Amino acid sequence: MIDDSRPILIVEDDAPIARLIQMHLEAAGMKSQLCANGDDAIALLQEGGFRAVVLDRMLPGSGGMRVLRFIRRNPEEMLPVLMVTALGQTADRVQGLNEGADDYLAKPFEPEELVARLQALLRRSTARAEAALSHGSISLDPDTYRVSVGGHAVTLRPLEYRLLQVLMKKPGKTRSRDYLLDHVWGQDTYVEPRTVDVTVKRLRKAMQSCGAGDCVETIRGMGYRFNGEEMA
Repeated sequence: MIDDSRPILIVEDDAPIARLIQMHLEAAGMKSQLCANGDDAIALLQEGGFRAVVLDRMLPGSGGMRVLRFIRRNPEEMLPVLMVTALGQTADRVQGLNEGADDYLAKPFEPEELVARLQALLRRSTARAEAALSHGSISLDPDTYRVSVGGHAVTLRPLEYRLLQVLMKKPGKTRSRDYLLDHVWGQDTYVEPRTVDVTVKRLRKAMQSCGAGDCVETIRGMGYRFNGEEMA
């Protein structure tokens, strides 16, 4: 486990569930802090100092989606967010992922699964590549988590960054959804294949702001690849 003394912020208004999550995180060696209100969560996040956030969607005060949007206004912090909610419909999960959640867990859930998913998020958030990547006008710096196109910074969420990094390592090589699930989300985490498509869509939208929305190409029936020739 990563040696980091910063706590996990648990934003959950159901006290028994919040305490259950806290107990299991502590048993796994992770410090945590409880918060039962969306407005209070935003105030705490403004102060900073957290490793990740376990975020309930239905909260008093500012709702979970508003808290999530606040977190993603500061993308350089790359704060992992695991959203938990009683809303388990596909549309709700897709909305949460589109707004920037890194993973999504529907209630009721097994505490052990929550811990495993959170640990996977933490491992991914601290992973570093051996060298910077650059193809044409697109540059990716693993030391600062910065991506730029023609010298202009692009704001990416953690999963979008990691997806681009994996594809840029082998430009022109098609990667299947299963490959991307294993290398972006991790082999020890269950994520629906559709999540890959949602993240690719968000990545393209972010890159389009700098005119590089076509850098990730869809290969029908096979997967996705980084279009290095187009960027050269």
